[in-house]
Amino acid sequence: MFNLINDKDMNLRLLKSKLHKAWVTHAELEYEGSCAIDGDLLDAANMREYEQIDIYNIANGERFTTYIIRAESGSGIISINGAAAHKAQPGDKIIICTYADYSPEEADKHKPALVYLGNDNKITRTANIIPTQAA
Repeated sequence: MFNLINDKDMNLRLLKSKLHKAWVTHAELEYEGSCAIDGDLLDAANMREYEQIDIYNIANGERFTTYIIRAESGSGIISINGAAAHKAQPGDKIIICTYADYSPEEADKHKPALVYLGNDNKITRTANIIPTQAA
């Protein structure tokens, strides 16, 4: 017999926002650790300076956690700094995600901010649902 957990009594951690296929423009090993992100991209994805992020490197499979610092708006900068610079290099495509805790009631209504990027980290489209994966 299984002991079922009632999720009405707990918060759920869900995807809050995502920058999909961002292009790494800089990797600064000697810079204070963090990830600098173009301010316009932060605003579009509802991300905040100093917020914790997970980065998934499409180029090499590395996955790591750091935090955001704001780069100049309109610059297209995605700079991986400090020790994390060992995990991504300029030209790598990455996915940058934030997560947040939601009550079950909030989770039922939650839609993440999804920002898809093209060349030079320009926004190609936005969405708030990820399509169902087909077999």
